[in-house]
Amino acid sequence: MDKFKVIFHIDEQDKADLMLHNIRNLMADLGEENLSIEMVANSTAVKMLVKDTNVFAATLKELAEKKVVLCACANAMRDLGIQKDELLDFVTVVSAGVGEIVKKQTVGWAYIRP
Repeated sequence: MDKFKVIFHIDEQDKADLMLHNIRNLMADLGEENLSIEMVANSTAVKMLVKDTNVFAATLKELAEKKVVLCACANAMRDLGIQKDELLDFVTVVSAGVGEIVKKQTVGWAYIRP
């Protein structure tokens, strides 16, 4: 069976708990071995991927270890004054969050936004 491919989009940091809960629930329901998951953060949600005082760091690390790809939008980083070295080590920077979403949807990835 092919893996289910799902892209999660978050653009508001205050929805981080809900987003992470949705990802964990999906993994529990369909089995992490049956999924390819990417989370794209843009706008103020990029702040949830910053190292300093990050209440989400442990959960994000756990998800990254389970092969969830965690992405930060370079445009949002520039707008917020966030540098790559300020992000958690396992975060990937994409040139544009919305562009990444469009690319994934074009090749059949399911789109989820809390």
